[in-house]
Amino acid sequence: MDALWYGGDYNPEQWPREVWGDDIRLMTRAGVTVATVGVFSWAHLEPEDGLFEFAWLDDIIDRLHTAGIRIDLATATASPPPWLSTAHPDILPVTAEGVTLGIGSRQHYSPSSSTYRRYADRLVRELAQRYGTHPALEAWHVNNELACHVRHDFSDESAVAFRGWLTARYGTIDRLNEAWGTSFWAQRYNDFEQILPPRAMPTFGNPTQLLDFDRFSSDAWLGVFRAEAAILRELSPGIPITTNYMSFFIGGDYWAWSEELDFISSDHYIDPADPDYPVRAAMSRDLMRSLAGGQPWILMEQAPSAVNWRERNAPIPRGVHRAMSLQAIARGADGIMQFQWRQSIAGSEKFHSAMVPHAGEDTRIFRQTEALGAELSALGPIVGSRLSARVAILFDWQSWWVHQQRAMPATIDYIDGVGRWYRELWKMQVLVDFVRPGAELSGYELVIVPAAVSLDDDARSVLDRFARAGGQLVVGYMTAILDENLHVTTGGYLGQLQQTLGVRVDEFAPPAAPSLSGGEVPGLAVDGLGAGAARDWGEVVTPLGAQVLSTFVGGLLDGMPAITRNEVGDGRAWYVATAPDDLESVVRAILPATTLSDPPPQAVGVEIVERGPYRFTLNHSASTVATETGPLEGYGARIEALTPR
Repeated sequence: MDALWYGGDYNPEQWPREVWGDDIRLMTRAGVTVATVGVFSWAHLEPEDGLFEFAWLDDIIDRLHTAGIRIDLATATASPPPWLSTAHPDILPVTAEGVTLGIGSRQHYSPSSSTYRRYADRLVRELAQRYGTHPALEAWHVNNELACHVRHDFSDESAVAFRGWLTARYGTIDRLNEAWGTSFWAQRYNDFEQILPPRAMPTFGNPTQLLDFDRFSSDAWLGVFRAEAAILRELSPGIPITTNYMSFFIGGDYWAWSEELDFISSDHYIDPADPDYPVRAAMSRDLMRSLAGGQPWILMEQAPSAVNWRERNAPIPRGVHRAMSLQAIARGADGIMQFQWRQSIAGSEKFHSAMVPHAGEDTRIFRQTEALGAELSALGPIVGSRLSARVAILFDWQSWWVHQQRAMPATIDYIDGVGRWYRELWKMQVLVDFVRPGAELSGYELVIVPAAVSLDDDARSVLDRFARAGGQLVVGYMTAILDENLHVTTGGYLGQLQQTLGVRVDEFAPPAAPSLSGGEVPGLAVDGLGAGAARDWGEVVTPLGAQVLSTFVGGLLDGMPAITRNEVGDGRAWYVATAPDDLESVVRAILPATTLSDPPPQAVGVEIVERGPYRFTLNHSASTVATETGPLEGYGARIEALTPR
């Protein structure tokens, strides 16, 4: 398509046919270019085992095609029909406690179930044979939000699949025992058949077993995508295939998944009651662009106003939906889609907002829908354009999984730690890419590595080479503490990065937790760069040639290094052993060592991004603010054509 995607999930099966004509009329009026069809329609497409009914779908696809609306056709496998789970209860997922999850919701199946796979693949084949060459078909949409509700399945069939996965990974039981460190607590296995998923246990589970089950589960869900995609590529060649991600989602390693997708798409729902929502959304957009290797991506779902799953579901204020949609376009999206087109009148999401609300077309939300469609229709020249960042943040799903384990020095919110660094760069209008461990870094000037607790030797070597080649490397606390098998790096933490950073980490010293009486959390402080409170983390750091820029104040760590800098090769390597409240001063001290310009100060909440032929200026505050190109009203957004360079 030469135009931006604009539309949303369309579920005509929820409505009588006389409503369909009104849908097409309103879609045309709103400038809808793409509709996602069939996401939850398995029970309508196959009402009985082997009985397929496509006439209704033929009708709606032809109506959309006649209206010039392209189709993102879903495979409908996200919610098996009741007849399937009733006849084959073996497809149902099982919790770690042994509870079988029942029907009446969605995603009630195990990704390892051979029965589910057989029925799902049959449905996908029927769809591909019927619609694979339809002229309205723009893309295939596999399943929906994979692993959203069932991240892990502990059923017997998953146990068999897990053992097969482990056999393929390790080859021999001796290699598994070595990797898992099973000499501890007499856990040594004699055969793969003795191994179970990490079901409910008396106390801490084996850390490497837990990590391997996270890896296996991510691969199992990816296997669901692969199976469906293989059928689609066979029967519908040339039509791109995606599945909708969920922003920063712990359940799947999106770096690995993205190698399989033809284009990246993701869902993101802002919480207007969260004052940090513009930063969280921008961070999500940049992650999707990074997963796409810099290529454009699609915002597949967002809400026109309130959602329905929070304790209090705040409506989105006037102007915010437009500003957040334009933020996604500015940060690499080639499409803005919503959940959903027409607001449901029954079911669990009937109070989730939609492009056409319960009150109909004479409403604020539908007028917003129309206005955004008209605005996006004028942005065709941006389609396909890319952005270029010179700063990267290393993001690692494996480290995120490890931080979730209980047997760790302290509980760390990995996403919050990554977000702290991102937030400071966002405030300075610095565009950020995310990179996976071991990725090529030569295109960047600054790379930040927050709390990447588990790194293999290759990933550590890449970071070392980046700094020695002239880059600015910033390593945060709890990085490179463990290898890929979660074995401790001895001789002081950090391993080979000790030479890069010029420091050794000897001991962890996080502040104590709040007292049971509700007393104040004992905090840390730093003196020097980033001076002030630093409550979340502390470490005993021994300098090995690095310059000490900040020291801890008080307690066990008094006078010890908190922030250091080491000249290494042609570059510099910084180590930040805490989380100072004044992280802004730390970032500002690092940026002058790069060619990144320090932009003119902007009003708080203003975001400026350039993409293709346009500059986007977004005001995320409720008040009118001054910008370089004039006042901008609260929650306003301005798009300006750039002068060709």
